[in-house]
Amino acid sequence: MRKSMERILERISAFLAIAGGAVLVALTVTTVVSITGRELNWMGLGPVPGDYELVEAGTAFAIFAFLPWCQLKRGHVTVDLLMTRFGSRVNAAVDLVSNILMTAVAALIAWRLWLGLLDKKTYQETTFILQFPLWWAYAAAMIGASFAIVVCAYTIWRSYDEMRAGTPHPTAAQE
Repeated sequence: MRKSMERILERISAFLAIAGGAVLVALTVTTVVSITGRELNWMGLGPVPGDYELVEAGTAFAIFAFLPWCQLKRGHVTVDLLMTRFGSRVNAAVDLVSNILMTAVAALIAWRLWLGLLDKKTYQETTFILQFPLWWAYAAAMIGASFAIVVCAYTIWRSYDEMRAGTPHPTAAQE
């Protein structure tokens, strides 16, 4: 059952990561067009209106869209100076504690993001140039943040199973 659950989470995480990557590509193109427009102002071109606002909102979405994939694939930075000396059970126990902490942090971030979303929606704050509601960016980021909690909770289960079985866990590079 755990493997089928992991496949489902992997597909959704991959979709979110690809969507985040697509947004980053679009933001890169927007930035290039905007900079080019600034430089070609003498030809009647100009910067993309609201380019900073778009980059800010899009980057927030992309970061949170990448988190579930990174967590699922064990992609977070680790320091393995001492851990290689211990057995697989100890490493799995450390992973379990790390995943519990990551779940708590992900939940805290999502909770604060949710409160920010509610605040921006209540006060109807908008961006300066494009005048789009700020809560839209918060809502987009909440998609990834909420799913990150689900993935983090799953990684607790995965680490617990690995600790009980004493099976070595693959690193992100080995998967």
